[in-house]
Amino acid sequence: MKLFFRFAVVLFVFTAHLCYCYAGRALEKGKVPKHLNRLNKRPVKTIKSPDGDIIDCVHISHQPAFDHPLLKNHTLKMRPSYHPNWKKDGDIKNASTVGPLSSSTPITQLWQSNGKCPERTIPIRRTKSGSAKNYGKKSLPVAQTSSIDVELINANNADNGHEYATVYAEGPLYGGKATFNVWNPKVEGYNELSLGQLWIVGGSQSLEAGWQVVPSAYKDTNTRFFIYFTLDGYVNTGCYNLDCGYFMQTNNEIVIGGSISPTSQVGGSQYDITIFIWKDQRDGDWWLQVGDAVIGYWPTSKFPHLSDGASRVYFGGEIINDNLDGHHTTTQMGSSRFPEEGFGKASYVKNIQTVDDSITLKTPEDLKTYVSVKSCYDIMTSNEDIDNWGSYFFYGGPGRNDRCP
Repeated sequence: MKLFFRFAVVLFVFTAHLCYCYAGRALEKGKVPKHLNRLNKRPVKTIKSPDGDIIDCVHISHQPAFDHPLLKNHTLKMRPSYHPNWKKDGDIKNASTVGPLSSSTPITQLWQSNGKCPERTIPIRRTKSGSAKNYGKKSLPVAQTSSIDVELINANNADNGHEYATVYAEGPLYGGKATFNVWNPKVEGYNELSLGQLWIVGGSQSLEAGWQVVPSAYKDTNTRFFIYFTLDGYVNTGCYNLDCGYFMQTNNEIVIGGSISPTSQVGGSQYDITIFIWKDQRDGDWWLQVGDAVIGYWPTSKFPHLSDGASRVYFGGEIINDNLDGHHTTTQMGSSRFPEEGFGKASYVKNIQTVDDSITLKTPEDLKTYVSVKSCYDIMTSNEDIDNWGSYFFYGGPGRNDRCP
């Protein structure tokens, strides 16, 4: 009877969430091939990327989101019905005010050099064989109840190895946009990560996008474009990229989870990526745009805590410190340089904007900062007027150093 009761409880929780998130937790070795078959759809075309990735061009109607029980009959929207007013980001016209380097240069994904996906398909990175136990899972989820506010995630995650250097704006807000300097930081531990991203937060739910280095998820140390979500403050739900079927992709040019190249070099060329997430005012869906390309959307029905907008929008960096030997990890955040070193050495986030209650993109006036361990990673906002940078900050650090043992 006890066994039956436990099974009933597990079944109820699964049904309530209706989520494939952290699918690997339920997978035993014999079930891995079935899981991979679900993730790897039959392609219309296959492209091999120079970095070793296999990119499958899958018909748009066969993408993983349609495997989700609540989305099987979903009508795919090919474009948003609403787009906030915003100006296209300009180049840095006077980089001499911040350093000797020229203006930043757009990035590309490596697979694009070997082909492109046809219309009415989307590019999906093929998941490789192996254990699916932790695939799609954000490392070291927060060990708290589902009532936790993601707004408090920084402080709560500090005890679980997550460390941050961020700024945030308080809402209600209906979107966020910024340009993120892209790097390839060194990650010490296999279960650690380093990233720069945008968080759209409402209660215990969060929508996220940015760049990251995560050896355990991708089996390499490449810098990759990613998306992520959680429904309950990272406790039981949360998933990378397209794996859990909560994101509808409409774009046939960008691989979510694909490598991005080139990356910035200390004292050399700087590369960045502009990420914009906003709420469609007619349908309520949350759309994602990278540069000038609209990528797709998270259906509003799956994120009730974000139905009335976001309570906070965060920008910045995060690492996981998984060292258990009493020393801090040497995992780098951003460029590995502290923010006071400035342009060309420290990592930056610029042109920070939020969508306010007038449904217009504006520069927030009251950004707040949060840093977990200033001796390891730090953040520096500035009032210096850099042409076309708008609101910006520098952030990052080396991890373990003389001040951070």
